[in-house]
Amino acid sequence: MSIKVRIPTPMRSFTNGAAEVVVEADTIREVFDKLEIEYPGMKERICDTDGSLRLYVNIYLNDEDIRSLNDIDTAVKEGDSIHIIPAIAGG
Repeated sequence: MSIKVRIPTPMRSFTNGAAEVVVEADTIREVFDKLEIEYPGMKERICDTDGSLRLYVNIYLNDEDIRSLNDIDTAVKEGDSIHIIPAIAGG
């Protein structure tokens, strides 16, 4: 299934500047795995070494936080859109 992934500005260096990429996947976990294959280094910015979502990264599937769904094992379907939102620190 074709899933659109919106790439935040700080991660666009991995996608050669692309703000959106399309990935074929059935779950969020598989989206991350495919991103890593296509754009090496991206997954480590999103996931910890154990594969869980990093605390400072929020992932939205069609405007819903995946943490309120089935986390990275959330199923995706054709036409879904994923937004990667890294936390921004300030002071």
